[in-house]
Amino acid sequence: MDESGNKVAVMLPIREYEHLREDLHDLAMVAEWRDEGTISLAGLKKRVM
Repeated sequence: MDESGNKVAVMLPIREYEHLREDLHDLAMVAEWRDEGTISLAGLKKRVM
C-alpha cells in the first residue's frame, strides 16, 4: 500500500500471471480483427483447396 492506503501491487502465482497475459493477448487480437470481413465456410474451403 502507498502512503494513502491505496493498493499498488499484487502477488500471484507465475502460472496464473502467464494465463492472464495470454488472455490479454487473445483479447487484443480479437479487438484488432473485429473490423475484418468474414468469409463463409464454402469460401474458406475454396481458398484451402
